Amino acid sequence: MRKKDDLNQKKAGKDVFLDYMPYIIIIILVIILRTFIATPVRVNGTSMESTLHNGETMILNKIAMKLKGVDRWDIVVIKTGDTFLIKRIIGLPNETVKYKDDKLYINDKIVKDKYSLSKTEDFKKIKVGSDEYFVMGDNRYVSQDSRIIGPIKKDEVKGKTNIILFPLDRIGLVE
Repeated sequence: MRKKDDLNQKKAGKDVFLDYMPYIIIIILVIILRTFIATPVRVNGTSMESTLHNGETMILNKIAMKLKGVDRWDIVVIKTGDTFLIKRIIGLPNETVKYKDDKLYINDKIVKDKYSLSKTEDFKKIKVGSDEYFVMGDNRYVSQDSRIIGPIKKDEVKGKTNIILFPLDRIGLVE
């Protein structure tokens, strides 16, 4: 009789484990997804207006950064200290960046900047290092960006973001 009870308990334990297995797999997949592939991020502040608005929730695409890197005009999430910022890539590694008379100069050539919401004050030429990016917010008047904090190291760029999830009336891709 004792052997039969032991077998029933083992079978019941196995059934409980099998019952919870799908949930365990889902939890592991979510952890892997958020750690290596994508995670939600929230826009804080007005530095990216009119492209992005305070409180919007977006998807941070971590894998695209690893596979393709970033290009000029990409919107990225950067980590400086304990703070995450959403900015636009303006200057690439080994380039020089400056603004003069509200015109963007990359390597001393004028580049059309269609994302600037406001007049951009002049700043002297900044040399971007070989492992750095120059980032700016679209709302240049209020943005705390590379003009103030300097170029951003590649390892501070956590990924690209161009999909708004919330609010629902803004869901979709952004330029």
